[in-house]
Amino acid sequence: MDITALILVIIGAINWGSIGIFNFDIVGQIFGGQASAISRVVFTIVGLAGLWAITLLFRDKTTPYVNK
Repeated sequence: MDITALILVIIGAINWGSIGIFNFDIVGQIFGGQASAISRVVFTIVGLAGLWAITLLFRDKTTPYVNK
């Protein structure tokens, strides 16, 4: 789950970077505009992944990472 969340956060960061630098929304372009239902679902999933990634900051860092 952690790796999936991080991948989605990276996708979101790249999308926001392209919006900021080039004024181009990659996700919106791929899925039919920012207001399309599928784009909104993708944005929501990326947002939830970002919330999940916050938990990574508060995890015990003394134990090695183990895939579960």
